[in-house]
Amino acid sequence: MSGRFPASMRQSEFDPYGEPIAQDLREGRPTARPGSLSRGILRVGVGLFWILVIGIVAARVAFFDPDVAAKFGSLSAITTFVQSLVGA
Repeated sequence: MSGRFPASMRQSEFDPYGEPIAQDLREGRPTARPGSLSRGILRVGVGLFWILVIGIVAARVAFFDPDVAAKFGSLSAITTFVQSLVGA
């Protein structure tokens, strides 16, 4: 016995999480391969994601209120005044 596996035995392949990958015995390749349908669904999903990102950014640009920073300044003044009243 030379310590090598017989020619008919295949080595197990594992996914990144340590689970064994099912192999097609005729071809020796994993059985779960992404097909054209799953690639199409992936592209549609990625496209919808980026359309949503562009829509959110465009809405933020369109409805941006430059006075928001001034409102935070007045809020800071109010909290300082309340803290001085309470004595904190």
